Amino acid sequence: DAPVDAFAASAAAREAPRERRLPPVPQPAVSRSAAAVAPATVPGDEAVMAARAAAASAASLDELRALLEGFEGCNLKLTAKSLVFGDGNPAASLMLVGEAPGRDEDIQGRPFVGRSGQLLDRMLKAAGFPREEAAYIANTVYWRPPGNRDPSDIEVAICRPFILRQIELVNPKVLVFLGAQPLKALVGGETAKSGIRRIRGRWLDFDVAGRTVPAMPTYHPAYLLRQPLEKRAVWRDLLAVKARLEAE
Repeated sequence: DAPVDAFAASAAAREAPRERRLPPVPQPAVSRSAAAVAPATVPGDEAVMAARAAAASAASLDELRALLEGFEGCNLKLTAKSLVFGDGNPAASLMLVGEAPGRDEDIQGRPFVGRSGQLLDRMLKAAGFPREEAAYIANTVYWRPPGNRDPSDIEVAICRPFILRQIELVNPKVLVFLGAQPLKALVGGETAKSGIRRIRGRWLDFDVAGRTVPAMPTYHPAYLLRQPLEKRAVWRDLLAVKARLEAE
């Protein structure tokens, strides 16, 4: 057998009880205040029902905006800086509906003020629809999604009653849907499934509050920044809108 180191064995015996007596390492406590900061999710069905009730109660655009400012049913509001309601002339015959606010819109609280909005303004003005006089612009979603992601289906559904009421209150003679999102959010069905590329440039009958409004789907101006050759297609769509309004 190997010789036993009596000194080492004695030292180990003295250390063992000491190790057993060491207090447990304290675990970090979860702060209740930190947990409370996490945004609570709003049940989808309840939020949609609340949105419908709120939107239906608005008798004017000012009332609708005030209701949206006080509405807590959409979690996009928790991360956005501003409510982006609408811009332009609410008495105009032409109303355009886009997708969701971006960074610049979130900062300024107005739709279409970034690069794509500046392009849209130039095209509208060239077609005879300056924003301040002859067009009114809104979005299907009123708050910027975090990181400029696409809004979720439930976020779109929660905002839908408000944009429908906004269209009803503006009461335009012609609607223009900018991009696939308003087509999906407001029209839906097989028409939306066809995709914006197939459906753009074709007149749709859009029913709102018992009234049928002619609607023209076209490309979103942000897409035109990536695909500038498609400006010609949108220009043709705007000229068709102009001809339709002049024939009214």
